[in-house]
Amino acid sequence: MLEGKHLLLVEDERAIREMLAFSLQRAGFSVQAAEDVAAARRAVADRTPDLVILDWMLPDVSGIEYARSLKRDEATREIPIIMLTARGEEDDKVRGFEAGADDYITKPFSPRELVARIGAVLRRTAPGGAAEVVAFDQLVLDLAGHRVTANGTTVALGPTEYRLLSFFMTHPERVYSRSQLLDRVWGGNVYVEERTVDVHIRRLRKALEESDHAGLVQTVRGAGYRFSAQKD
Repeated sequence: MLEGKHLLLVEDERAIREMLAFSLQRAGFSVQAAEDVAAARRAVADRTPDLVILDWMLPDVSGIEYARSLKRDEATREIPIIMLTARGEEDDKVRGFEAGADDYITKPFSPRELVARIGAVLRRTAPGGAAEVVAFDQLVLDLAGHRVTANGTTVALGPTEYRLLSFFMTHPERVYSRSQLLDRVWGGNVYVEERTVDVHIRRLRKALEESDHAGLVQTVRGAGYRFSAQKD
């Protein structure tokens, strides 16, 4: 059930904010509206939203920066984000997704499209709606059971290596820099040097060597790391 879900709408243009809030409330959502990031932060502190609808261009802090801050904070990193923007270039969309957005809607758009996109994102990110088992080449990640098996045998992983592998397997075929991995796996509240990522990558590969899955975790020279079923 999507009705009753609490949404945070961050949009600085009053007319658009009021129109979208009205449309979303008619669709059955509970809506808290904010005109800038400062107001958004107060709203999140008061009540954690089920989803954030975030304009890119805001008067105090950009939507991209606020999205990154939400994803760095362990308390808010799982909140899905839909970015709203007039910027429709491919590079802009990539920046939005890299910042942690789950969807990206280019203005102008209809309220009906936004409601449909919200429903799709909420279903996709809900604990009961998300895939609880992810598999690549006989390497199986059981998210519900918090375990990894390879060729039917349990793989022993430390907590950091498990979080790394879980992130990689749920975000395959994309290159992540060390700083992005620190944000997404370690979180923004923990100070860790970027070279620490390399240490845990080596440990993860060593754990996957026996089952011949180490090659799934690939180094992309000058860019970072990628998890890919297409072995190098």
